[in-house]
Amino acid sequence: MLDNIVQNLLKSYESNSDMTNLQAWALPSRACVTDLTHKLESLLYPGLIDSIRNEAGLSYAIGYRVAEIYKTLQELITDCLKYAASCTKCRMSSSDSNLSFEKQAEGITEFFFEQLPNVRSILQIDLHAAYKGDPAAKSYAEIILSYPGFRALSIFRLAHILHNSGVPILPRMMTEYVHNRTGIDIHPGAQIGEGFFIDHGTGVVIGETTIIGNHVKMYQGVTLGALSIPDPDAGDYSKRHPTLEDDVTIYANSTILGGQTIVGARSVIGSNVWLTHSVPADTKVLFVQPDLKIKTV
Repeated sequence: MLDNIVQNLLKSYESNSDMTNLQAWALPSRACVTDLTHKLESLLYPGLIDSIRNEAGLSYAIGYRVAEIYKTLQELITDCLKYAASCTKCRMSSSDSNLSFEKQAEGITEFFFEQLPNVRSILQIDLHAAYKGDPAAKSYAEIILSYPGFRALSIFRLAHILHNSGVPILPRMMTEYVHNRTGIDIHPGAQIGEGFFIDHGTGVVIGETTIIGNHVKMYQGVTLGALSIPDPDAGDYSKRHPTLEDDVTIYANSTILGGQTIVGARSVIGSNVWLTHSVPADTKVLFVQPDLKIKTV
């Protein structure tokens, strides 16, 4: 009986090969990406995510952690680059570099770690925006440890570096991991300025070609999505998602769609708004419920 099960599964693997990876290069496992994400968070927020302290051995502890993560990240990037080059049914473009995959991964990993101080500087601005924007926040530590929006943004900013460096799959796995944990879906290709604050956050969706300016505030259930979906295999990679200029506020459960849709600076989009056209700066857009005739019996 077991032999029949195995043979039937093998036949299924052969006939439904789109759901296997038995011939191409190995890809990162979900568990490995989860572990990597946790360790990167500990580099961003030492002493908050872990028990490390500013003591005599701090330099050694950070050095050991960096070396460990560096090796893991470089190996994962190498695997992803190799997979993209060997994949025959995908929309990923393989690298046209003359360097080996290992050398490419080494350069990307080095660049990634060089960017970490800058990422921390931007996240500090995001942190201050969250503290200023929410009276319920009692400390910076509370925001870092318990605010889903800030955690999703932290991982996004790391994944965005890898995405812009041409790393396939891995950045999306990182943002989808934090999506699973927070309910906030930010594509690593989105462009997000400093001082961004997502309050509450559950159900927020930010699409791949979204552009968000500085000091934007957003509440739960907001979707920044595509108005229409072109045939992705036809080579149409035009902007599909909206642009929010500086100091925009989007209240809960609003949906803003379209690559040509621009929300002007300092505008306020009220709750439950469905918006598919641009609005100028300093505009308030509100959902007005139609008059309802209530019948009593």
